[in-house]
Amino acid sequence: MGNDRAGLAYGFAAYGMWGLFPLYWPLLEPADAGEILAHRMVWSLVVVAAILLALRRWAWIAELVRQPRRLALIAVAATVVSVNWGMYIWAVNAGHVVETSLGYFINPLVTIALAVLVLHERLRPVQWAAVGIGFAAVAVLAVGYGRLPWIALTLALSFGTYGLVKKKVAMGGLESLAAETSVQFLPALAFLMVLGSRGDSTFSHHGPGHAGLLALSGLVTAVPLICFGMSANRLPLSTLGLLQYLAPVFQFLIGILHFHEKMSAEQWIGFLLVWSALVLLTVDALRNARRTRADAALLAPAADAAPAPAPTS
Repeated sequence: MGNDRAGLAYGFAAYGMWGLFPLYWPLLEPADAGEILAHRMVWSLVVVAAILLALRRWAWIAELVRQPRRLALIAVAATVVSVNWGMYIWAVNAGHVVETSLGYFINPLVTIALAVLVLHERLRPVQWAAVGIGFAAVAVLAVGYGRLPWIALTLALSFGTYGLVKKKVAMGGLESLAAETSVQFLPALAFLMVLGSRGDSTFSHHGPGHAGLLALSGLVTAVPLICFGMSANRLPLSTLGLLQYLAPVFQFLIGILHFHEKMSAEQWIGFLLVWSALVLLTVDALRNARRTRADAALLAPAADAAPAPAPTS
């Protein structure tokens, strides 16, 4: 029970911090999205490297450099997460907070679609229904926005692809972030140096407070990830799956209540369709998890009763 409580606390902390990101990125203006993104990449590596050094967790590096396929996958992960981070920062600072929340609401549907298209997984009927509702929602939202909700779709597709690649890489959260930001570090640093040489960098021209907030982006990136890792080690996957909706809920509420973004009737209908699809997915996932636990409980006595294999020499 104590383990579950701690897992929930870490999970709420992780998804709560991710949900509050729309309040942080505007604090970094007048830096534009490109400069903020580059600082996030550079300072994230600094923070994660310091944590790994403190924990003395660096043995994985030697093993990783001997695996070219894994290195290539990490480069792909670094590229798609860069697209995700950059789009999110730009969209929040451009006043599209509600649409960014939509991206993370539809992300589970995109993940399921990728599982079918890339991994050739078979879906249960309820999952097919949820995906169908998701497509209908996008069509309704396109009418509401007067365009495809391309910000939300870019966020969902990039994050869904990132999750797919990370599944294949199979690394711990801190190690994975260190590897990905190592790929991002030199291009990001070069970009910041070019900005500085042109006199376009805001880092050294808007006081220590602004510079400190840009540097803090590394800690802001790493801390929720650490909390997520602590939560994932303590909670069942079904509970973690429910917690993931906290972040877009917070983002949606911030967009509506804090930034006063307007929603048309079509947009409300589109969001309601997305939420309906997520309810279907959640109920189906909980039922499937319960069925799996019940099957495991039935098989356990039979496994205990089975004779032990004879020793071999």
